[in-house]
Amino acid sequence: MKLTMFGIKNCDTIKKARRWLEEQGVAYQFHDYRADGLSEQQLRDFVERLGWQALLNTRGTTWRKLDEAQRNACDNADAAIALMLEQPAMIKRPLLDDGNGHALLGFSSDSYQQFLTEVKS
Repeated sequence: MKLTMFGIKNCDTIKKARRWLEEQGVAYQFHDYRADGLSEQQLRDFVERLGWQALLNTRGTTWRKLDEAQRNACDNADAAIALMLEQPAMIKRPLLDDGNGHALLGFSSDSYQQFLTEVKS
């Protein structure tokens, strides 16, 4: 199992999730959306597995800074993908991927424990 955590390094939730994985002794690679980028194909794969509505972070400051027309135009997968590629902070985080088609969005110790149990079996 090769875990990759996708996110932005200065995000508080990312910091909590990384700390939890490290405390559990779980090996993972960190992929920073801003520093490492994200290809359209990678994002489309995540959208296919998790849904664009789940991936689009509409609670953050980046979303709130958009004008109403921009927010209203983001009403389908293609528009959401274009926005998330242009502004990676719009992607919810953390996104944990096992490299075998399983992904988990968000963080809680319980959800991470369950995810790790499922992907190991």
